Amino acid sequence: MDLSYIIITIATALALGGTGGFFWRSIVDRNFKRSQEAQLQKEADRILKEAKNEAEIQKKTAILEAKDEWFKAKTEFEREAGKTREQIRQEQQRIKESEAELNRMQELVNKRETEFNARESFLNSKEKTLRTKDNELTRLIALENDKLERISHMTQEEAKKLLLENLEGQVRYECAQMIKEIKDQAKAEAEKEAKEIIIQSIQRCAADTTVESTVSVVHLPNDEMKGRIIGREGRNIRSFEEATGIDVIVDDTPEAVILSGFDPIRREIAKLALEKLITDGRIHPGRIEELIKKSEKDLEKQMKEAAEEAIFELDVHGIKPKIAELLGRLKYRTSYGQNVLQHSKEVAILAGLMATELGLDPKTAIRAGLLHDIGKSIDRETEGTHSELGAELASKNGENEIIINAIAAHHEDVAPISMYPILIQAADTISSTRPGVRRETLTNYVNRLTNLEDIADSFRGVQKAYVIQAGREIRVMVEPEQINDAQAQELAGQISQKIQDEMEYPGQIKVTIIRESRFTEFAK
Repeated sequence: MDLSYIIITIATALALGGTGGFFWRSIVDRNFKRSQEAQLQKEADRILKEAKNEAEIQKKTAILEAKDEWFKAKTEFEREAGKTREQIRQEQQRIKESEAELNRMQELVNKRETEFNARESFLNSKEKTLRTKDNELTRLIALENDKLERISHMTQEEAKKLLLENLEGQVRYECAQMIKEIKDQAKAEAEKEAKEIIIQSIQRCAADTTVESTVSVVHLPNDEMKGRIIGREGRNIRSFEEATGIDVIVDDTPEAVILSGFDPIRREIAKLALEKLITDGRIHPGRIEELIKKSEKDLEKQMKEAAEEAIFELDVHGIKPKIAELLGRLKYRTSYGQNVLQHSKEVAILAGLMATELGLDPKTAIRAGLLHDIGKSIDRETEGTHSELGAELASKNGENEIIINAIAAHHEDVAPISMYPILIQAADTISSTRPGVRRETLTNYVNRLTNLEDIADSFRGVQKAYVIQAGREIRVMVEPEQINDAQAQELAGQISQKIQDEMEYPGQIKVTIIRESRFTEFAK
């Protein structure tokens, strides 16, 4: 009984406690929700208030920006309107001035028109008077002509014809006499002025008057070097002469040997090579050929430097490299014993001076003078006169028509198209005829030696041909693969016969055929 009561009591308490807890939690939840809703409402009110404030600020900012833009637009409009009003005012002022000018011109025109009308009336009256007088004069002339015809027993046409014939003869005589006087005077003045120009040019151009020689002297450190140059049984000197085509003269001259040859380029190569051999001290056939090849390259460099020096000295621009190369070769080319490069520089200077005196372009004259003998750099290898070859070279290398014609016409081979060929011809004559500058016999001698080599080179199988011993001997080196020993002997006879048939020379000429096979190996 007690236990059941306790259990019931406990159960009742638990039920009441659960019910009370449920109601308590409901009350707590309801209060929490209310508190949360109040906070949310408060937060919403705050956000709404901030949004209204932000909107108000943006509204004011937009209004201020709009007012600012309106003010700027208004200011710009007023400025443009001011400019427009100023332009309109200036245009109105200009129109007023134009109207005033037009009114003034109109008044002037009206005044001139009045004057012209008065003058026209005056001229009309004068014209009537002159017409009357002209008719009267015509009548009087007719009367006088009738009287003259009756007196002279000649018609008017016959008298006019006779008078014209007399006047024509007299006028022709006077014209011929006047033309002769003008020609004589012009000729005398031109000759005098030309002499003055030439004299002034010669006086202002200083140049050497030496004649190129056909020999070069190489100085030795001692006389023992002569034996080394000759070599054992003459093999060194023989190899040197065969490789260069220059005759080496070893005589009693102390500490010197002489190189003789008509070709200045070969002679200079031989001189450079011999000087290198003397400095090097190793003199044998292999070294000789090596230094000769090196000397050829050194000489090409020297010729290029000589051309550049001449071009720089004369202040000539735009010379093509090929022309400059050929110009350098003229340093070792002679004409009647005169150095052609030096001669070309003299002609350029003289032509420039005369062109200045005559009012022509001195730069064109200097350029034409420098290039006028450029054909002589290749005339020994190519057929044609040096003026034709020079003009062709100038044309291929972009020279203008004036320069080309000056080169081609300076020996009157073609007709000149300007004054420059005449200037070049005069300067060429001045440079060539100075006392001591040329030697006729030297050129004849060189031409004879050149012809000898040309004859030898014309045969098949000839490798090189060199004239030595002042033209008394020609050495011909042949290709051993093309010419055998028997053919070499026959070739010597053929060359000798052709020389006898085509050339005139004093004494006799020795023809030597050299056929050599050389084999070289290196020990490693």
